[in-house]
Amino acid sequence: MRVVMFGYQTWGHRTLQALLDSEHDVVTVVTHPKSEHAYEKIWSDSVADLAEKHGIPVIIRNRPDDELVERLKEVAPDIIVANNWRTWMPPEIYNLPVHGTLNIHDSLLPAYAGFSPLIWALINGEPEVGVTAHLMDEELDAGDIVIQRSVTVGPTDTTTDLFHRTVDLIAPVTTEALGLIASGQTEFTRQDRSKASFFHKRAEEDIRIDWTWPAEDLERLIRAQSAPYPSAFTFHKGRRLEVLSAVVSEGRYGGTPGRIFYREGDGVVIVAGADARTGRNHGLAITRVRTGDGRELPATEYFTSMGGYLTGRP
Repeated sequence: MRVVMFGYQTWGHRTLQALLDSEHDVVTVVTHPKSEHAYEKIWSDSVADLAEKHGIPVIIRNRPDDELVERLKEVAPDIIVANNWRTWMPPEIYNLPVHGTLNIHDSLLPAYAGFSPLIWALINGEPEVGVTAHLMDEELDAGDIVIQRSVTVGPTDTTTDLFHRTVDLIAPVTTEALGLIASGQTEFTRQDRSKASFFHKRAEEDIRIDWTWPAEDLERLIRAQSAPYPSAFTFHKGRRLEVLSAVVSEGRYGGTPGRIFYREGDGVVIVAGADARTGRNHGLAITRVRTGDGRELPATEYFTSMGGYLTGRP
């Protein structure tokens, strides 16, 4: 099939490479310009560079426009394949090819449509994550599922771990889905919209630690914000403090959320949970931090004495 590929960052790069390795003919690539957004500078393999290396025409757009529609009509694709195209695609584009548009999304749809699905899924304690190939329609990430593959989330996995495992699913999911479509199959699995969820892009406010969260949720937040993602942060004595690693405490600690309370093992326990006053909660044992001047050190060295509070604001 003649394929136009829409994509960006490493997800798009892996998809394009899968298409180049397949029997299909990539006739044009559409990608976004480079961005300074914190999350778009991560996993930033260039789709444009890969396409140009193989002599494929590249169109760079922040969002579709009338000129792009006309150029796509000229190349007459049989199908569009998209992965990590980050702005709305109008129906005159996704319905243009005879086989429509196949979108590759890094979640187990219908859950975690939208942005940063691996991070949100890890924060929420999902037992598995994955990749879905679905046909695009008027609602974002809501079209019929062609194929879906999953991986298990382990108890110490970070988002970085999950990224590497799910990005390896892109090639087989893409080629298997295209094989089904090329064979003439047209009936696929409708999404159960009662199970759908849609998440926004990550931003600074999303990595600010809220000590009223249960320690179990905070521990997952810190694993979710693993390097190279921006680290979760709090404030100590008015200064920003990044939390690089932590575990749920063995003991239960009562009091006020955010209280710097007790050394336990290799960590320093912070009281956590909206109902911490009951004394029934585990705390969050911080094990490693980074200060505002970039120093990384064990929490037991940073917190030289117990007492005081970690807060959400200076």
